[in-house]
Amino acid sequence: MSSEKIKTTNVTTLAPSAESNREFIRVVIADSEAIFRVGIRKIFALEDDFRVVAQAENLAQAVAAVQKFPTDILLFEVTLSSTAGEAITEIVGKSPNTRIIAVGNDIGEHDTCDFLRRGVTGILSRSVSPDLLVRCIRKVHSGETWLDNRGVNWVIEAYRAQAAQLMAPRNQPRLSEKELQIIAGVTQGMKNKDIAHEIGTTEQVVKNYLRKVYDKLGVSDRLELALYCMHHRLLEKARGAVIGTGEQPKPSVPTQAQAMPIPQAPDGSKPNPTGQR
Repeated sequence: MSSEKIKTTNVTTLAPSAESNREFIRVVIADSEAIFRVGIRKIFALEDDFRVVAQAENLAQAVAAVQKFPTDILLFEVTLSSTAGEAITEIVGKSPNTRIIAVGNDIGEHDTCDFLRRGVTGILSRSVSPDLLVRCIRKVHSGETWLDNRGVNWVIEAYRAQAAQLMAPRNQPRLSEKELQIIAGVTQGMKNKDIAHEIGTTEQVVKNYLRKVYDKLGVSDRLELALYCMHHRLLEKARGAVIGTGEQPKPSVPTQAQAMPIPQAPDGSKPNPTGQR
């Protein structure tokens, strides 16, 4: 199929053919080496449903291309930016429907996990074979994530490490009884003023205690404090702290009927305590 090459400012695109009503996988190739871009285009030319809609040789052109042209797949050379992770975040933010395949010579464990967290849906080596490249494009276009076996192992290990970190027991900071009382109030949705009234102090003192609690637990606000309590089972300790003035709970005063049972008459009837008949 013949196509007419169109030159636009900084971005090279291909004109749509007469088959524009067909469903194609629209690809943008972003790579600094012209010979690599030419080779990729030749591979895609053998696939009837692949269309290269634009080419870019730097990050600015890549961002412009995915914004200007409807793009299904962006083949993104990670060395186009010294901060590839931030570049990926920028592209995802400006073209959220575009699926990004990161391409590099040796993408390590840290970058693999970082790129995936930022929205990349495939990672390829620049030495990938043509058939694997085509398979990768099709898989990613269908909604799957493409990784080699090494990348899969890295991701699994990263999740295991994260799970172990969350589950591992930690040395909890020592919290005073007053701090636990205030935490209990916060987790119950009480305002500082109400907490101060309950524990017999001022609102400013409660604020001061909260700052200390935030520093001890490494949180920054009431929401993070509540989440911390949930994750670290601190709510159980906080619930054990009695919110009050610190005085012993007063026994309930029984009513007259509870204090002294009404005796019954020998015939089984109850006497009239008022003397009325």
